[in-house]
Amino acid sequence: MEIYYDKDADIALLKDKTIGIVGYGSQGHAHALNLKDSGMNVVVGLYSGSKSWKKAEDAGLRVGTVADVAREADIVMVLLPDQVQSEVYANEIEQGLSAGNMLMFAHGFNIHFNQIQPPPDVDVTMIAPKGPGHMLRQLYKEGIGMPALVAVHQNATELAKQLALAYAKGIGCARAGVLATTFREETETDLFGEQTVLCGGVTALIKTAFETLVEAGYQPEVAYFECLHELKLLVDFIHEGGMASMRYTISDTAEYGDYTRGPRVIDEHVRETMRQILREIQDGSFAREWILENQAGRPGFLAQRKINAEHPIEQVGAELRGMMSWLKKDE
Repeated sequence: MEIYYDKDADIALLKDKTIGIVGYGSQGHAHALNLKDSGMNVVVGLYSGSKSWKKAEDAGLRVGTVADVAREADIVMVLLPDQVQSEVYANEIEQGLSAGNMLMFAHGFNIHFNQIQPPPDVDVTMIAPKGPGHMLRQLYKEGIGMPALVAVHQNATELAKQLALAYAKGIGCARAGVLATTFREETETDLFGEQTVLCGGVTALIKTAFETLVEAGYQPEVAYFECLHELKLLVDFIHEGGMASMRYTISDTAEYGDYTRGPRVIDEHVRETMRQILREIQDGSFAREWILENQAGRPGFLAQRKINAEHPIEQVGAELRGMMSWLKKDE
């Protein structure tokens, strides 16, 4: 295991370079502002008419079109959604790259699955912060930093890793630690975690437990509290101190149920399903499915979004959260 910190990164390597941040969403705004506050020369690349254009300018950043930024920048960090990266790269970025430039990503999907194939004379690296952009920005301002991953796909200049680590220092991640990985490992583990635990697994587990209680005649509001509302409390303990911290906090009754019933829910059948999901990620099946879904206009994706938004747990949850004045409301 290789982990790099501030002492291992020389931010002076970026001193005379222009860093282009393509996109100004969750990650884009945090990278751009953190680098700016670290003294770097940053320019944000957006499409003409983007609603983010004024936001970036109001934050004191220079803004230009993606094509202009790609031509100007020595380092281009692509912080766009996976499904649009290849098109933007082909139409706006590729022709602006020069030998010795560095093309960067925060997720390896398009490189690993060959949707973007950079020229051989540029560095291709990854700095992947392990958390959302607003938290990346907040931790930077607090002087703490967020852990990240670093990977090198192409090392044309023989300085690719050093430059990537300098970038990680610029956004504050080297304060917390930057773990070395590969584009393949980051991509496949990221997709697997999202699908089986963080997003797919958790939401399916919550909905199924809620439906089971409601079908058995219990009040939907009580089911919501037991299967969704309290989850954050326990996840916070797990996040801060591992599973042992969570188990120290709960009752012995809950802990016994954890040990004896949890493995019955996540049984060998579920384990084999997880293995199959991992195989579909590894062999490219999931990537092909998602690429085709986008090419077709995303009918299945949009239908699932609508179906899940209308699930009873969302309706009940909205009513109950409306009673909780301490919760942060969506803007």
